[in-house]
Amino acid sequence: MGALTAPCVPRAQLRRRGAASPSNEAQQGTGGSRPGRLLGLRSSYSAGSPGRMGKKIKKEVEPPPKDVFDPLMIESKKAATVVLMLRSPEEEILAKACEAIYKFALKGEENKATLLELGAVEPLTKLLTHEDKIVRRNATMIFGILASNNDVKKLLRELDVMNSVIAQLAPEEEVVIHEFASLCLANMSAEYTSKVQIFEHGGLEPLIRLLSSPDPDVKKNSMECIYNLVQELNDLHIEALAVIANCLEDMDTMVQIQQTGGLKKLLSFAENSTIPDIQKNAAKAITKAAYDPENRKLFHEQEVEKCLVALLGSENDGTKIAASQAISAMCENSGSKDFFNNQGIPQLIQLLKSDNEEVREAAALALANLTTCNPANANAAAEADGIDPLINVLSSKRDGAIANAATVLTNMAMQEPLRLNIQNHDIMHAIISPLRSANTVVQSKAALAVAATACDVEARTELRNSGGLEPLVELLRSKNDEVRKHASWAVMVCAGDELTANELCRLGALDILEEVNLSGTRRNKFSEAAYNKLLNNNLSLKYSQTGYLSSSNIINDGFYDYGRINPGTKLLPLKELCLQEPSDLRAVLLINSKSDVSPPSSMEDKSDVGYGRSISSSSSLRRSSKEKTNAGFGSPIEDKSEPASGRNTVVSKSATKEKGWRKGRGKKEEEKVKEEEEVMVVPKFVGEGSSDKEWCPPSDPDFSMYVYEVTKSILPITNIKEQIEVLAKYVAEKMGGKITKEKIPDFSWELHISELKFQLKSNVIPIGHVKKGIFYHRALLFKALADRIGIGCSLVRGEYGRAWNEVMLQNESRKGVIGGLPAPEVYVVDLMFHPGGLMKLRSREADLYRFL
Repeated sequence: MGALTAPCVPRAQLRRRGAASPSNEAQQGTGGSRPGRLLGLRSSYSAGSPGRMGKKIKKEVEPPPKDVFDPLMIESKKAATVVLMLRSPEEEILAKACEAIYKFALKGEENKATLLELGAVEPLTKLLTHEDKIVRRNATMIFGILASNNDVKKLLRELDVMNSVIAQLAPEEEVVIHEFASLCLANMSAEYTSKVQIFEHGGLEPLIRLLSSPDPDVKKNSMECIYNLVQELNDLHIEALAVIANCLEDMDTMVQIQQTGGLKKLLSFAENSTIPDIQKNAAKAITKAAYDPENRKLFHEQEVEKCLVALLGSENDGTKIAASQAISAMCENSGSKDFFNNQGIPQLIQLLKSDNEEVREAAALALANLTTCNPANANAAAEADGIDPLINVLSSKRDGAIANAATVLTNMAMQEPLRLNIQNHDIMHAIISPLRSANTVVQSKAALAVAATACDVEARTELRNSGGLEPLVELLRSKNDEVRKHASWAVMVCAGDELTANELCRLGALDILEEVNLSGTRRNKFSEAAYNKLLNNNLSLKYSQTGYLSSSNIINDGFYDYGRINPGTKLLPLKELCLQEPSDLRAVLLINSKSDVSPPSSMEDKSDVGYGRSISSSSSLRRSSKEKTNAGFGSPIEDKSEPASGRNTVVSKSATKEKGWRKGRGKKEEEKVKEEEEVMVVPKFVGEGSSDKEWCPPSDPDFSMYVYEVTKSILPITNIKEQIEVLAKYVAEKMGGKITKEKIPDFSWELHISELKFQLKSNVIPIGHVKKGIFYHRALLFKALADRIGIGCSLVRGEYGRAWNEVMLQNESRKGVIGGLPAPEVYVVDLMFHPGGLMKLRSREADLYRFL
């Protein structure tokens, strides 16, 4: 660091205020006093010399006496040596050592750190109270410079030197001492602990007095220190509460605060203070503490809810946000949740209308927690006119606000009256934007809202017409499990009506769900349920893929059996299949009772039944046995003159009727009728000659007649088992009658099907045209007719052209455990070997092998 010498300073240079120049230099780079001159004089000094800082040392002319120690000239180049000199008992050495250290510290921060490491601070603190004025002055100048170093400030606080520094501000002290003492205090006052020490030792009063000092540096330093002290004068409660809020995140600290009664003090600040920042920080502390069940219980006992509701009315947005967040945390307590039913929810609804997006988000979060699993609070939110503000929040710029609002609407929609009210506020249009969000939380909550609100045809129609199905289907591709699950749930709900289900399929929902369900990690129960629900609205695809239709899967006009297809294989639409040329592929069986041909006069009846109209409505046919009898359908069985056993002759009567209808016709007439029938099954176009042609599936007058006959003859039968037996015999009769196992190879049904393909010039064959049918032909016809008259049965596809129908019947010989009712059992209907026979299914594989 170069030579450390004790310079001699001429009094002329310190004429105004002694060592003023060093103090001026001390301010450079420290924000202190005005710039001055460095003491650049270099000379040696004699230990014990009567000279002092600020006075030039004169050389002795005469030799010293023999009993006096000869003067020792010292020149040190090490700071450590000068630091050691600070412990000297000689005032002159102390003064000059301080002067050298001052100059060294003035050169930069590294030198200040070096002096700290060498232990210069502690002996210097003792010199602040030295009897010699020059030593005291020089030591004060050093601390004015050293106090800008953080480590030095820390050590000074530990050594408790504040009282000694403040003492240098006394009026009788020199201006230079005032300057550097005030500079030291200004540096120290930047930290809270030092501020407290300055106040405790009465430093504010002398600093204020120095504001009238004629020296500008003294004024500046004093003013800076006072400014820092005034910032302490601010209310510490704000910062203290912020600290407590952070401490509450630590469980051990939270327990200590709880045990010492700190939580009650939090409530006191929140309730009694009128300062917004105090209220805000107190509410934040309550929020963090409320995550602990015991704290929530304590807060509830102290009626924190009243305080939080009052804070919601604050004019400060930060306080409103903090209060809303505290309410959200307190919602885990059921008592608190009930309290906010009448007080709190209306205020939160008002906050949803705030211009501050953060306020709206916090209020929506509180409402989401309040209404979750709490119908009373959901109803209270609706009564507070919350539906409109919540729907408006769906267009917010903050994802959190959107997600929270969607959650509240979902919770409200669990109640049907509220759901209808929400639908009337255009929820289906408002939810589309959240569905298109890039935020997965928003996507998930929006999809869940769709699942909760799209529970009727009108809502689904509105969603479909608004273009909401497309983004919903896209969410099925999401890599987020929660989004994919809720989107699947929404699709399952939307697939409740045929039009929406068809639109979902058109948008690719069925393909996406099929792909998802093939994945071991992406599929879930909702994706499987959604897929099945869509299949239930596309029974042709379902039967081709799964080989099974349940009793609830009602076959309607337009259904076709293409045969088995593998997962992932596309099923061609019926129109495309009809327009294909016949081939050696398996025939496609079509169900279609719609026809332009009028029924024969013998079929006309007083009842309103007509094919393709009420008889094809499954909902009107699923009635109890008593309702069937009183339905008003005309039937030969209702004739009192007919014996009871006549029910078993229904099939033969209908067959005779059909034969009688065609009896007496010549060959030409029969050929003409045959040609007319062939023309009927050719695909028709409406408005031929125009550019817009509507394609219609091939008609099936024979199947229309089947529907009419079974409706007239079998529907009125009150015994379900008898209905099944009679229908089975009827189906068998229409498909070639009873066939033994031995004669199946001679049945020649394949040739019959090939002839039909050739006649119809298509692979699509209406089921009524099949007169020689085996298992899968008969099972399909039985299911189609059973669905028309309300007989519950399933259709199951087997191997090698096998298919069968399963029905549920109650076993009269066994009593169930519930209400003494007969236990229902599964039976397979025989349509081939013993038409009308029923076989109870115990072991599926073994029984079916024996049966089929």
